[in-house]
Formats: sequence, C-alpha cells, structure tokens
Amino acid sequence: MNPQDVLRTTFGFPDFRGVQRQVVDRVLAGERTLAVMPTGAGKSLTYQLPATMMEGTCVVVSPLIALMHDQLRAAEAVGIRAATLTSVDTNRAETIERFRGGELDLLYVAPERASNEAFRNLLRAAPLALFAIDEAHCVSEWGHDFRPDYRLLRPLMDAFPDVPRLALTATADAHTRDDILNQLGIPRDGMIVAGFDRPNIRYAISPRDNMTRQVADFIAGQTGPGIVYAQTRKAVETLAEKLSGNGRPVLPYHAGLDPDVRRRNQAAFVESEDMVIVATVAFGMGIDKPDVRFVAHAGLPKSIEAYYQETGRAGRDGDPAVAQLFWGADDFARARQRIGEVESDRQPGERARLTALGALVETAGCRRAILLRHFGETPPERCGNCDNCLETPKSIDASVTAQKYLSAVFRTGQTFGAGYVESVLTGQSSERSLMNGHESLSVWGIVEGDEAALLKPVGRALLLRDALRTNPHGGLEFGPGARPILKGEAGLDLVLPPKRERRRKGSGAVANPVGDPLFEALRDKRRTLAQEAAVPPYVIFHDSVLREMAATRPATLAELSRIPGIGARKLAAYGEAFLEAIREAVDA
Repeated sequence: MNPQDVLRTTFGFPDFRGVQRQVVDRVLAGERTLAVMPTGAGKSLTYQLPATMMEGTCVVVSPLIALMHDQLRAAEAVGIRAATLTSVDTNRAETIERFRGGELDLLYVAPERASNEAFRNLLRAAPLALFAIDEAHCVSEWGHDFRPDYRLLRPLMDAFPDVPRLALTATADAHTRDDILNQLGIPRDGMIVAGFDRPNIRYAISPRDNMTRQVADFIAGQTGPGIVYAQTRKAVETLAEKLSGNGRPVLPYHAGLDPDVRRRNQAAFVESEDMVIVATVAFGMGIDKPDVRFVAHAGLPKSIEAYYQETGRAGRDGDPAVAQLFWGADDFARARQRIGEVESDRQPGERARLTALGALVETAGCRRAILLRHFGETPPERCGNCDNCLETPKSIDASVTAQKYLSAVFRTGQTFGAGYVESVLTGQSSERSLMNGHESLSVWGIVEGDEAALLKPVGRALLLRDALRTNPHGGLEFGPGARPILKGEAGLDLVLPPKRERRRKGSGAVANPVGDPLFEALRDKRRTLAQEAAVPPYVIFHDSVLREMAATRPATLAELSRIPGIGARKLAAYGEAFLEAIREAVDA
C-alpha cells in the first residue's frame, strides 16, 4: 500500500494536510527530519503512518507519561500496534517481549531512558524502524521548556546511525530551531516548517481588574471543556473554589496535590465534555485532548513561546476555540525581579522575551500578526479573528498624564503604592496625605475629570515599560524608562480597549447543531461506547465526525466510511452502533 491508501484505510482521511505528506515521504526515504508544525496540524500522524508501513518499531520519545498513554489509546483505536514502556506500566515484560519480536509499530518511552544502558541493549535486540522525538524544543536551552535528558538523545540515536530520526515541535523560534538541528544531528536541509498560524483560535487579551469576576464572565460565554491557567498552586486552588458552583464542574490541578487526586482530576477532565480545570502551566503538555474549547490565562505567561504553546492546547480538533489572557502590571514587575535572579548570560534573552510579551499585550493592532512575526513569518496586518481585529481599540497620547504620574511618584519620595499616588494626583485628602504634608505639593490635585480615568492604565503602562518598578514593600520607584518620559524624549501611547459586554452563554461555542435530536443522540451513543471502552469520547469520534453523520444521515457502512475520520478499524468497531442510533433518531 502507498501512504495515501494507509491514510484512508487506517486513519479515515481522504487527503494529507499541509506538510504532512512531505514529512512522511522523508521518513519513508530514511531521511533525518525536523518538522515544525502547529498544534492540531497532525504531527503524530507523520510518524504513526510510516510506522505501520516500515519494518520494525518506531521508538517515540515523549516527555510525559500521561501524554504517552493518551497517544497510546488514540493509536490503538485505529488499529496501530502500540505500547508504552514507563515506570508505571505493569506489563513491562510483555511489552519488551513484543518489542523484541517485532510485534509493535510504536513504542513510547520517556527521555530519561536514553541514558539507561539496559535500554540501549534492548534497542540492539529489537528491529528499529524510526526514532521520533516529540516536543523536540525541550532539547534546546534557548527553548522555553528545556529538559536536560533530551541532550542524551543524540548519543543514543548515533549508536544506530542507519535508523532515521524525526524531531517534532510546534513551538520554536529561529534560534531554537537551529539548536534542535545541532543537538539532534539533523541537517539544515532536513527542516520542514509548516508555519505557526492557528486560524481557528480567537486571541483576546485584557488588563486585569477583578480576576475572579473576569474569568467567571469569560467562562460563562463558552461551551465545552476548557483550561484556566493560574500562576501558583495557591492561586489554582483559590480560583477553582471560587469558580465552582457556576453551573459546570471545576477541578484544580497542580504538582502539590496528592498524586491520586491529581490523576483522578486529570482523567475526569480528559473524559469530560464540559469541565473546566484550573491548573498551573505544567498541565496540558501531558494530555492529548483535541476538544478543549478555550484556554484562559489568569496572569502573564513566561514568554511568547510559552503563550503560544499553552493557547495551542485549545482547538486541536480544528473547531473554533478561544484564548483569553488577563494581565496586570505587577506580572511584569515580578517577571523583572525573576530575571534579576537568573544567571547573567541568560538575562538579555529573558528581557527580550518579556519585551516581546509587553508588545503583545499592549498593541492596538492584530495579536496574531505579532505572534506570527515573532516566529519569523510575514502575516497580513489583520487576521479578523482576534479582539483587536474584531473591535478596534482606541489609542491616545497619554504622555502628559504619564509625566504627571512620574512627577507624583518622585515628589512623594518613591515609597508609596499606586493607590496613594493616584489619590495625590486627584486631590483625595486623607490622614496620611495631611501627615506627610503632600497636600502642599505641586502635583496635588492636578488630575481631574476624564483624565483621572487614565491614571490606572497609565500606571500599568509605566510598570510594563519599566519606567516604574515596585520595591519589596509595594512602593513605586523609578526604573530606567522614567527619565526619557519625564524629559519628553519618549512618549506614552495608551491603548484603551473597548468596553466588553458580558457575553451570553455559548457565544464562543463551536458550531455544533444546537437542539438537533440526532446530533444529541449520536453524542449519547459516543458517550456510552466511550464508557464501555474506558476511553475519552473523542477517542471514539471527534465532534466534526458526529456533525457530518447528523448532516448526511448515512444508512449503510459504505456511506458511513466516506465520512472523514472513520477508518477501517473504527468502522468495524463502531459503525453498526452509530447506524442504529441514526435509524432510531430518524424514526422517532
């Protein structure tokens, strides 16, 4: 069979997408390849499909056990012979025997095994088809998610020079891509870059004022499962508790939870069709759930690369999804403090990452364009699917207000917080202002009327641009960006986002047929079959497959087989059950 036939019979798709065919052809030709493909572009197919055609086993290096097990279930569901070899597997002896006997298409392992001489000896005793390195950016210190164990993969692969190697990542800028090629021994002409655009994701970014209310309002406008990222374990638990009781299940996830609780919460989310999980950013890299409909950041991610990867956990099935970020100026202040604590040779790169994030949250232009330009692309000026493109924000010159703000910080001694500085500027008398003698200052009460409404966003912008910093006691003091603004050598343009009305529930929803009894019957059937097979519903079929069933109403297995996403194995396993569900719903 040729790759096109395998694509149709095993995976149920009529055509390859994007650069998939290019990557598959290189792998089948025995070439070394780095594939940079956005999440949701079908990276796993580029090694799974060749693995079914090549002699021997494809060894897949994947960073997290939970991710391996999700990928294992998906592979087995289409009839691929697959197994994992991890510390939690109880059938290790059986897996090793199958591997040695050439009875596996795929074997998933963690990078830590690369340093294990026993594992290297096992590889020598088994027929090898391919090394596939998932999340390959983890090999680079320039990447946002460096894993030292990935540095051991090249010596392992070099011991088997005739076995082709395929590195895969969705998140790598030009510098990181060069490092991956070098660290994994892949020639420069072996790199295939598919682009970074995720057009189905709508990006939106808002300043933080009341985090819990903002997140709750956002979730109220969404349907389907979603992830809310908080920055600390305490913030995860607090936010999860406050979001509970709003009409849908909410669970926390972080490394400090009891391992059994953490596993149960993750399993519940993976299997759910409407759950919200509040988590630290480690969550998501370990799941392969395609139907996440939204990702919300309750705080600033650590870099544009991290933001791209974390938001990329939404909409992997290609259906519409939303990525919402809420940020505060104190996020940037804390980030600068952390940069000051890292090794000096890393600080310039970390400052550049923070500056790039500042440009993303402050822009009045297209968010997607900034993201794509960061990864070296030349996108259109407007995407039509981010908050700024959908509703253009107002931009004003707030340089004079910024000078007043900085003057007030200076004249009050660079020791007071933002609230007090703003009260001085607006002339709000208090016991403290009288005691400090600040009511006689030249800056007392110099801001009034509409300008007063600018003080909070101006203060936020000054902190973001490092014109102001916070001391350990929360007081404001000058940063290196203060002097140019005070002297009029630099201005401050302020972006004022439009007032957002609270969206009614479901306004960000996928275009599933609402109220269609046939579609709901198909979802019920999928849920029952998933429970019987102990797999998440999406492993049976994605929503897009059910929508096509509801629209075309196939009456025979032959008609059903023509729907994209239904391969031979799934047709045999579930075809009759879904045809029966269609007949019953139509006849009802």
